[in-house]
Amino acid sequence: MYQPEFEAMPREKLTQLQLERLRNTLRHIQANNRRYTEQLQGLGAADVKCLDDLRQFPFMTKEDLRRAYPFGLACTPQSAFMRMHMSSGTTGTPIICPHTPGDVKQWGEIVARCLTAAGVGRDDVLQITPSFGLFNGGFGFHYGASALQTMIIPIGAGRTRLQLQFMKDLGTTAVAAIASYPLRLMEVAAEEGFDFHTETKLRVGIFGAEIWSDEMRRRIEEVMGIKAFDIIGMTESGGVGMGIDCQDRSGIHVWEDHYLIEFVDPNGVEPVEDGAWGEMVVTTLTRQALPLIRFRTRDISRVISREKCNCGRTALRVERIACRNDDMLKVKGINFYPRQVESILLRHPEVGHDYLIEIDRVGGADQMTIYVETENSGNAGLAQQIDTELHNLIGLHVDLVLLPIGDLPRPAGKAMRVKDKREHGH
Repeated sequence: MYQPEFEAMPREKLTQLQLERLRNTLRHIQANNRRYTEQLQGLGAADVKCLDDLRQFPFMTKEDLRRAYPFGLACTPQSAFMRMHMSSGTTGTPIICPHTPGDVKQWGEIVARCLTAAGVGRDDVLQITPSFGLFNGGFGFHYGASALQTMIIPIGAGRTRLQLQFMKDLGTTAVAAIASYPLRLMEVAAEEGFDFHTETKLRVGIFGAEIWSDEMRRRIEEVMGIKAFDIIGMTESGGVGMGIDCQDRSGIHVWEDHYLIEFVDPNGVEPVEDGAWGEMVVTTLTRQALPLIRFRTRDISRVISREKCNCGRTALRVERIACRNDDMLKVKGINFYPRQVESILLRHPEVGHDYLIEIDRVGGADQMTIYVETENSGNAGLAQQIDTELHNLIGLHVDLVLLPIGDLPRPAGKAMRVKDKREHGH
């Protein structure tokens, strides 16, 4: 562990620390931002006698942060900012997250915890493939690795052939990436005849920023010869590093001394019981520039356990993010999530890594087509088998189009898995 005094803190002591830090955060907001204080509807530190009292407070959403652009809800003056990052959304008013020096230090500490949980240490070589820009990922991994004094290869996004060359020549042992980028590395490696097992020292992959299935994880691990870890976090919460799954693979540990987590009905406001799926709601306990009180993340997960893990950590364990509440698709009256489709597709070894779900309205009726890359695009039996499995899982028959490997576009950033033409009136 990087900070065992916090990561293995007994539950009773952790609860007291959370309560103390929550009250301090509320006092910080009240002392520094009238607009934010009013948004809390007159509630403050004096109204919090126990952690459950937080449920009195109103929720915060992305729209609240957009309306506050650029620094309307900041709780320190701009002169105290050290840096900023922006939410990766491409439409509407951007969400700006400023960081004080204290926020940057906290960010480095939690990412260092994540790296340590994944088995990365001082003697490793970490190749950071997320971009170093407004997107927070590259810098988050940089700060965490710097805290560990791990050697960093700060290559950033793209340049896939150079990524492979550096992995081989510089002795990369760990790679950090958005979850779909390993698929691109694997594709180019296959084209080049590059073997991760014999030509690299890779053993750890830390991937996030996108929803990715267990089937994808197994495929990545097999081809790249690594153990892959799912890291969570978002710009609004301060960046990547809010939690990660440990070597025990029994859920994602959330660093509860920094983040208070609730789960509520995705379509309402009521809390859900431990074990039930719900929308993750985050309250930050140590952020200075932009603390969050009951921020609705839109991420769907559930509590796995509040008991001590086999790894020794006592932090809450939650399920890997299953989907985003706003990612739900509705076709012919049936609701489902893209990850459910991925879980079926990637069970088939002959299916490539990339796919596209395209939904249109034809003659007043929904029509869904899934474009899938495969080594044998003439395999009608495979198409029929996948259609049957999808129907058994989500209750829909689809048009399945098998394409040669490489036919689908490869975006530079996050993978595009869904194209819903109905949204644009086509």
